[in-house]
Amino acid sequence: HLIEKWQAGADMVLAKRSDRSTDGRMKRKTAEWFYKLHNKISNPKIEENVGDFRLMSREVVENIKQMPERNLFMKGVLSWVGGKTDVVEYARAERVAGDSKFNGWKLWNLALEGITSFSTFPLRIWTYIGLFIAGMSFLYGAWMIIDKLIFGNNVPG
Repeated sequence: HLIEKWQAGADMVLAKRSDRSTDGRMKRKTAEWFYKLHNKISNPKIEENVGDFRLMSREVVENIKQMPERNLFMKGVLSWVGGKTDVVEYARAERVAGDSKFNGWKLWNLALEGITSFSTFPLRIWTYIGLFIAGMSFLYGAWMIIDKLIFGNNVPG
């Protein structure tokens, strides 16, 4: 199916899970939250429930190789690189052997990488928080000076 979509002109064909029933409840929920948050605050949007497995044209591969970045959030890069994209849905079978090496901590770090790599939202939030704290500190300092000069109260400490 992937090859058929590629032959029909798609530059990239995504393999999308039709359901996540083989994942645990917690993993399903956190994946859902991640996709919603990422697609709300980041650009480009990423297709939900699509892993890194996909078919790509040579042109897409060459575009990715030209990128200077080395620590890449591949889902974002692959959405950003452009070209005509198509999707093939599949039912993912249960894992037959072993356990995933991607534990909760690694998934958390991947989510942070995805959000901070393709969004200025976290930077803007912390800028506003920093400005608020700086403003409150300035006002408190001004109050302490006024309190001493006008009312003669000693500055504690």
